[in-house]
Amino acid sequence: STADSLEGCLDCLLQALAQNNTETSEKIQKSGVLQVFASLLTPQSSCTAKVANIIAEVARNEFMRNPCVDAGLIPPLVQLLNCKDQEVLLQTGRALGNICYDSHEGRNAVDHAGGAHIVVDHIRSLCSKTDPASEKLLTVFCGMLMNYSNENDTLQSQLINMGVIPTLVKLLGIHCQNAALTEMCLVAFGNLAELESSKEQFAYTNIAEELVKLFKKQIEHDKKEMIFEVLAPLAENDVIKLQLVEAGLVECLLEIVQKTVDSDKEDDIAELKTASDLMVLLLLGDESMQKLFEGGKGSVFQRVLSWIPSNSHQLQLAGALAIANFARNDGNCIHMVDNGIVQKLMDLLDRHVEDGNVTVQHAALSALRNLAIPVVNKAKMLSAGVAEAVLKFLRSEMPPVQFKLLGTLRMLIDAQAEAAEQLGKNVKLVERLVEWCEAKDHAGVMGESNRLLSALIRHSKSKDVIRTIVQSGGIKHLVTMATSEHVIMQNEALVALALIAALELVTAEKDLENAQLVQILHRLLSDDRSAPEIKYNSMVLICALIGSEPLQKELQSMAFLEVVSKLRSHENKTVAQQASLTEQRLAVES
Repeated sequence: STADSLEGCLDCLLQALAQNNTETSEKIQKSGVLQVFASLLTPQSSCTAKVANIIAEVARNEFMRNPCVDAGLIPPLVQLLNCKDQEVLLQTGRALGNICYDSHEGRNAVDHAGGAHIVVDHIRSLCSKTDPASEKLLTVFCGMLMNYSNENDTLQSQLINMGVIPTLVKLLGIHCQNAALTEMCLVAFGNLAELESSKEQFAYTNIAEELVKLFKKQIEHDKKEMIFEVLAPLAENDVIKLQLVEAGLVECLLEIVQKTVDSDKEDDIAELKTASDLMVLLLLGDESMQKLFEGGKGSVFQRVLSWIPSNSHQLQLAGALAIANFARNDGNCIHMVDNGIVQKLMDLLDRHVEDGNVTVQHAALSALRNLAIPVVNKAKMLSAGVAEAVLKFLRSEMPPVQFKLLGTLRMLIDAQAEAAEQLGKNVKLVERLVEWCEAKDHAGVMGESNRLLSALIRHSKSKDVIRTIVQSGGIKHLVTMATSEHVIMQNEALVALALIAALELVTAEKDLENAQLVQILHRLLSDDRSAPEIKYNSMVLICALIGSEPLQKELQSMAFLEVVSKLRSHENKTVAQQASLTEQRLAVES
């Protein structure tokens, strides 16, 4: 066709697409005209922008994207990215962006033709221009990159390696008044921020400052939500956490909580959840957490404390999780216990005993467990009644709650003989522990139950506790625990078993025999991979077992003397000494 009649044809197609895009696109595909477009996409032609516009329009339909790739349109479109004409660049950017949308083939073709590189260069050179035409072009190019890399780790990494992140952050700072461009930037950030490698690059920019500045201006829920979606993945990085705290994000979050806490509007409830969750996330960084704690005097810390007695489950949860995060070093824990936080957490747990909220129970128990780690806090928490408060959840059937309950009790009784004895004589508790020692589906609960059983014996050194555990059928679990893959658990089991053998051998004799303890000890001593402390504690236990006739017979029948005498030359002095002692005891008895 002549240039004029060609122009008329293209106008006619654009008009038809405007009236019914889907139907017109189907006709264009059937007519075979897509292949003709490839030859019309030349920088010299006056119709190029219109052809690119038609391609952009048809590619809005999913069924047209692959045909556009198959018609060979991508290489000439990418070539057009090198021209100077703004309208051509605009329509070409649209066409490539639409073809890439949710299309693996489209993205591959653009990647193969090197399109992303040229677009990134354009964004870089246009970045500081604030005239409407440049901003429009920047919006289209950002959208194109977003469609190109969405949910595709390889292409996202490619853009990150091209250095697109600092450019986009700069863009956001310069064009924060332009809503469409800002939105494109945010979606692009959300897209890239999921990748670990991107967070390191973001940390070298002033993204925290820009996002907080932008966040403060927002009134609409949707816009805030968009910024939240970028903040959440970025805040997983500890450096960025601190930058966000220093940029004043926490004050914004506290303000949102205050405004939305009593509202029952759906948007407000969502905002309250997002803001309080993000607050907890910021406290996961050691530096950001310590900065906000401010020696327990910080206004942020005080505000978070006020969430715990709130009537909102979401705030109760966030408050308890925040306390658990503040309780990550001894100094903070001691300060909080001295300032009455334990009572607040116990009151919260009390509100959730009957048909309570499992996530709140779990969070409050996590906080109490962390607070119980410093030695000076244990007695204070025990006398405040924490053990009794925690035991109310023994009936829980929720493994996460069971796990935290066990961990809290174990922390509380560490080196607290009286408390260990009191709990160890509590038949209901011991029976529940024995039951949970068989929770094969929940390794964490099973492990913690075993460890607590052992701890009750080790810290109480009480005959009554041992009798309660024997009567409840706990011995076999301690013997099995001695074969655990974790050295610390093996050790705890062996020390508890040695105390049982020293204090109540006659009561436990039958159970120890049935659990095949002697065979297990033979295996632990013969195995070169057993840690020195395992060998040492196994021999201490053997010496204690000699006092039982049936167990001593088993020791003799399994040629323990031979295994033990080999250990006299062990490189660890303590093991070697214990081997000599054990050998003498075995020799005397035989």
